[in-house]
Amino acid sequence: MSVSVVVPCYNAEKFLDQCLSSIEADPMKELEIIVLNDGSTDGSLAIMEAHAAGDARVRVIDKANQGYGATVNRGFDEARGEYVAVVEPDDYLKPGMFSALYQLACKQDYPDVVKSSYWRVYMADTPREHLYHCHYYHRVKPGRQPFVLADAPILIQKHPSIWSALYKKSFLVGYGICFKEVPGAGWVDNPFLIETLAQAKTIAYTDEAWYCYREDLPTASSASVNSTLALTRWNDMVDVLERLGVTDRGIWRALYTVGFRHAGLALANGGLEQRDVCVLLKKTFRRMDPAIVRAMDTVSPHLKQAFSQLTGESVGGSGVLAYRISQIREFGYTLKTAGLGFALSRVGLSLKRRSAERS
Repeated sequence: MSVSVVVPCYNAEKFLDQCLSSIEADPMKELEIIVLNDGSTDGSLAIMEAHAAGDARVRVIDKANQGYGATVNRGFDEARGEYVAVVEPDDYLKPGMFSALYQLACKQDYPDVVKSSYWRVYMADTPREHLYHCHYYHRVKPGRQPFVLADAPILIQKHPSIWSALYKKSFLVGYGICFKEVPGAGWVDNPFLIETLAQAKTIAYTDEAWYCYREDLPTASSASVNSTLALTRWNDMVDVLERLGVTDRGIWRALYTVGFRHAGLALANGGLEQRDVCVLLKKTFRRMDPAIVRAMDTVSPHLKQAFSQLTGESVGGSGVLAYRISQIREFGYTLKTAGLGFALSRVGLSLKRRSAERS
């Protein structure tokens, strides 16, 4: 078996048929599709069973509810493929993803991780639905294939996107890599991202995109950030890098970028007035190297001021001008890859967040 695809499912009947049909559209014969019913109370199990009856590559595991991490781990344990992958049941694929990624794996002498770009499905399931390239499209330029994370740290700087990849099963088993097991989803993809990419000796990448990730609507309640959870998982990622003895400044800078993003949202949601969030903000900032923070022109002066306030470390460094230049650079990238309308919408969201941080 070449590839095992794990689909963890809890109450996803609205999207599950589309998801499974899109995986089945892949012509790869040496593909198994392991669909795990995590105690769903809707019609998900019946949809899985219908697909298993129609495609011999589909295998259904019906089990009690344990949460996302435990369910994916069970799927990995059951997998017979040389490589494993995850597809979330509310997403879908363009045809041929696993055939293409496995071909890339063969071409690159079977690396630990085979990573691809992906599509962001913006305003999903509305008349305004549109697909845009992900944040690291055309930005992963390691200069060699395969490579290591230090050659392309941007892979950990944006959305975790652990599902736009293949992972060699022997690599995961050899390093004891698995998902944290907590109730619900619990953002466990964040530490898994770091565990895999930071330990991979070989990573292959392609800008070609197949995976279509439904983003939350900006106004949806599910789009709001649980600041405590976000900051806790960021600290989990720091734990991983420290355990592995990672010293590369580019990797740490990328992870700090994520930390500041979570911190900014926490501040915008009144984090300094919430004791548990404030404690986590202090912990988060105190785990950052002030010298690296000082040189980061992508962090707003307001966030640097908050960093100094909570740590007692002065990180004046890059001022307003350097930050504005970095924002203009980001706008230019978004304009080039997604068009004027989307670029302007991102500017609007950014301005709202900056205003909320200051209030």
